Amino acid sequence: MLSVIDLRGRIPSVSELRRALPRGGTDIDSVLPVVQPVVAAVIDRGAAAALEYGEQFDRVRPDSVRVPAAVIEQALAELDPNVRAALEESIRRVRRVHAAQKPQEHTTELAPGGTVTERFLPVSRVGLYVPGGNAVYPSSVIMNVVPAQEAGVESLVVASPPQAGFGGWPHPTILAACAILGVTEIWAVGGAQAVALLAYGDEEHSENLVPVDMITGPGNIYVTAAKRLCRGIVGIDAEAGPTEIAILADASADPIHIAYDLISQAEHDVMAASVLVTDSPVLAEAVDREVAARYSVTRNAERVKEALTGPQSGIVLVDDLEAGIRVVDEYAAEHLEIHTVNPRQVAERIRNAGAIFVGTFAPVPLGDYSAGSNHVLPTSGSARYSSGLSTNTFLRSVHLIDYDEAALKELADTVVAFADAEDLPAHGEAIRARFETLEA
Repeated sequence: MLSVIDLRGRIPSVSELRRALPRGGTDIDSVLPVVQPVVAAVIDRGAAAALEYGEQFDRVRPDSVRVPAAVIEQALAELDPNVRAALEESIRRVRRVHAAQKPQEHTTELAPGGTVTERFLPVSRVGLYVPGGNAVYPSSVIMNVVPAQEAGVESLVVASPPQAGFGGWPHPTILAACAILGVTEIWAVGGAQAVALLAYGDEEHSENLVPVDMITGPGNIYVTAAKRLCRGIVGIDAEAGPTEIAILADASADPIHIAYDLISQAEHDVMAASVLVTDSPVLAEAVDREVAARYSVTRNAERVKEALTGPQSGIVLVDDLEAGIRVVDEYAAEHLEIHTVNPRQVAERIRNAGAIFVGTFAPVPLGDYSAGSNHVLPTSGSARYSSGLSTNTFLRSVHLIDYDEAALKELADTVVAFADAEDLPAHGEAIRARFETLEA
C-alpha cells in the first residue's frame, strides 16, 4: 500500500535526499489570486466584507461577529463531563510545560556604569485561529491560548468558523475550551477573511473589533495564504504545510504500533504525510501489510487511504541506523517517532524535528492532546531552522542600554573608529559632541 524508496547500498548527498524523500506540499502562490480580493475587501469594508465572504464560503452568517457570552456559557454548561475533564487535565500539563519556558530578565555589566539589560515583553494583543474543517480542534485552543497566557499577553481573541449546525456560531466544544481558559472574546469568522479581520480590525463597527498584533494557529491553504498577505502588518507564527509524521524504526519495533501511528496521522488530511524510515525490510513489509489490513476500520478510511497512497507518504529503506538518523535529520519531520533499541539515546542524536516522541509509549496522539508539549510545530522541513509554538513565540526581547558618562567616554574611540570605517562620520560626531566642542 505504501510506496518504497530504497536508499540501501549508497550514501546519498543532502541534495539527493531533498529530491528523493517523500514530501507533501501546498502551492500557496496558486491560491493568492483567490485570497487577495478577500483580504482587500476586508481592508476596505471591514466586518461587513468578512461576514459576506463567510456566508459565501461557509453558507452561514452569524448574528454578530462576537460570540455572545450567553452562547459561550451554554456551550460550557452542556459540555460532556468526560471531555471537560480531558480538557482540564491537558490544560494543566500544557501550562506546566509552558510556564517553565519563560525566560528571566537579566543585566550584563560591561564596564563600571555601562550595562545592557535584556527584558522580555509580551505581544500586546494576539489573534488565535482555530480551524473548523475536517475535525473539531479544542486542542488547538489549548496549544495557542496557554503559551500566550504564560507569556503575559493581556488581550486574546479566538477566531473560528461559524457552523450552520450550531446556530451560526463556532463549534460548542471550541467555545467551551475557550471558557475553561478564560477567553471571553471569540469571533465567529473563519478562513482568509478571519485572518484579514484580525489583522486590520474594524473599530468603527458597532462591536469595536480591535486589530491584533500577531496571529497564530493552524489552517488550510487559504488561511495560510492570508497570513502571508498580512505578514508585516501583523506577526505570524508560520506558514504551516500539511501535517506529517516520520517514524525511525529498527527490527525491534512492533509493526502494529507503527501501522496505527501512520494511519492516525493520515486521518488529519488527504495531504498528510506518513513516512517510515527503517533498516529492516522485514519490518517494512510487516508494517505495509498491517496498514493495508487496518486502515479501513477507521471512520475516515477514504481520507486515510488517499493520504497513505499519495506521493508524500511511503517507506524509506536504509542500510543501518546511522543512515536512518541521517535521513530523518534531513527530512526534519513535524513529528518524529523513535522505535528502536535504546530509543532515548537515538532521540538525543536527532537535530531536526518539530517534536521527538521517544519509544513505544510516546505516540504522536499523546502530543496532539495531553503530553504537555505543544502540537503547533514546523512542517515541510522547516524544523531544520525553526521551532514549534511556545511561550517565547509571544515574547519580544528588548535591550535597555544604560551607560553613564565615564562608561561612554571609555568606549568613545572605539565607536568613532567604527563610524570612520563605515564612512558614517555623523555617527562618530554624535559621540564626540558629548566630550568635545565641535564646530557647526
